[in-house]
Amino acid sequence: MAQTEANVLGVELERVSPKVPTLFDRDATFFATIEKRPVETVSNRDMRLPLEIRPGGNFGHFDPDDGDLGLGDGPTFDKAVVNTVHLRHAVQWTKKSEWATDDSRKAVLNTFRNLLAKSMAEFRRNVDSLCMTGGDGVLGTISAVSTSAGVDTYTLGTDGFGARLLRFGQTINVYDSTLATNRTVGAEKKISFHDLVGKQIKVPAVTGATAGDKIVVSGLSATPPVSLLGVPYHHSSASTGTWLGFNRANTPEIRANNVNAAGALALPHARLALNKIGDRVGMDYNVKVTAWMHPAQKQAYEELGQLVSVINKTSKDDNLNLYFGDGMQLAGAPIRTSFSWDKTRIDFVNMDVWGRAEMHPAGFYTVDGRKIFELRGASGGVKTSQIFYITCSFNLFVNNPAATSFISGLTVPAGY
Repeated sequence: MAQTEANVLGVELERVSPKVPTLFDRDATFFATIEKRPVETVSNRDMRLPLEIRPGGNFGHFDPDDGDLGLGDGPTFDKAVVNTVHLRHAVQWTKKSEWATDDSRKAVLNTFRNLLAKSMAEFRRNVDSLCMTGGDGVLGTISAVSTSAGVDTYTLGTDGFGARLLRFGQTINVYDSTLATNRTVGAEKKISFHDLVGKQIKVPAVTGATAGDKIVVSGLSATPPVSLLGVPYHHSSASTGTWLGFNRANTPEIRANNVNAAGALALPHARLALNKIGDRVGMDYNVKVTAWMHPAQKQAYEELGQLVSVINKTSKDDNLNLYFGDGMQLAGAPIRTSFSWDKTRIDFVNMDVWGRAEMHPAGFYTVDGRKIFELRGASGGVKTSQIFYITCSFNLFVNNPAATSFISGLTVPAGY
């Protein structure tokens, strides 16, 4: 009987590609720019931001012929206050996984070294997601719920983020739509399925979960939750709520400027948004802003330009490119894009007014010089599993909301 392939299977060599592609992003585009800003080192006490919010003096006519000049007045100063929030990123592995991949003869990738190398990038990616939130840690809004075999499937389609700010394996809370009830208090859920394109996640079933509920970052239980103060918190024209200790209803000076597009992007929106800054702070302020947006809105802007494009054909053969390059500007403001940005808005970010209040910089959590900690088994003995943490304590602030502006209510182009 002839020798078959099945008879030699035990001596065949297995070929494994040494290239290990990454099938997800680790973008931290906006946070990377904030990291480069000067940092204010703070204690656990609130940091004060002195603000000159109202002009002074008493202007008017007077009678120089024995008239009364009246009494004077002075400018009004107040303070905004900001404190820090504490963030952590925990990474755990077993000794078996470490030993099985600690040599190039065993594996194409040293998983322990990979954990050390990639964990900070993953931490920064998650911080960047929080930078897109309004200070409440909301990473998604549920638009539909279906439950099967003890697993909830959430469709996240009622805002400009979908499932973008979430990650596979991330632990989350589920709050009601008003953030007044934490449905998962003491029992956070872990994401077991993450479909970025379909805007869906799956978690163990949550009692009472319904459309309109909010997905909130792990570690929060207060109602409402309080997290990193991101772009929508500072770039807000709301007349309700608070901003760094100020009542928005009583202090319109601390509201950002807003243009509600209520439809597709049009050229007058950007000029109006920038002129609103000028109306507030004047021409001498010399505002320098960058237009931050999702690439979807960059496409919408590009399509406006394509409508008025003229192709001048020369006598030689030219390569056709009907798209614009990376040097695009919007009403003079350089355009920066982030795939984590809200697809329904464009923010004119003035980096001169943004800053970080930092109590502890991002880095490994250490105890007596140790960065890696063993876990304990049920017997109380050492477990063959180890863990390390990346931690930081900081927050973001803006010292002049009047020098910021944003366009909201934009239609998301088809396909996004």
